[in-house]
Amino acid sequence: MHRLILSVKLLLLVFFSCLICSCTSAFSTSSRSHFSDFFENFSPGFLGDESMKYANRLPQNIDPPMEKMILVDPNVHAWGAYGPSGNLIRAGMATAGSNWCSDLGRSCHTRPGSFRVNFLGGFNCKSTKFPMPYGGAPMPYCMFFNGDQALHGSYEVVDGNVSHGCVRLEVEDARWLRFNFINIGTRVVVRKY
Repeated sequence: MHRLILSVKLLLLVFFSCLICSCTSAFSTSSRSHFSDFFENFSPGFLGDESMKYANRLPQNIDPPMEKMILVDPNVHAWGAYGPSGNLIRAGMATAGSNWCSDLGRSCHTRPGSFRVNFLGGFNCKSTKFPMPYGGAPMPYCMFFNGDQALHGSYEVVDGNVSHGCVRLEVEDARWLRFNFINIGTRVVVRKY
């Protein structure tokens, strides 16, 4: 209840600040852009302790990408959703690809680079490959960005890199990204290990 009251107070404070700025500048684009990331992507979940723990592992601002984007950093086991102006909107724990996958006999690192989301799935998304040989592992709210690599929900998210190459997220984080932030074409940047 306390978190809800704080969220409402914060929303009202920002709303009235934005209203004052908008009135004094005749609704100019520059005054609205200062708050656009907040209003377009506001999520009370971002204000939670767990989200802040991972937000503190990532830059709070990046060079403005001029589009929304996801940053995955396997070194700090975190993901961040950034608005077009480069502000961190929401963050969480990310389990990236393992140094070694014994069932494959090789490294399973999530490939670093800049990619675009090319497929969006729902709650019933499943792996066609893992566990080997038949697949079937749950991948709720999958968002494929590089061939067979995806961001997806999991009930086995750890503060480490143990996946077969996908980026595991808490199921609620994956659901939020899938329905509130990511579209086909959204940029995903994976940092080098």
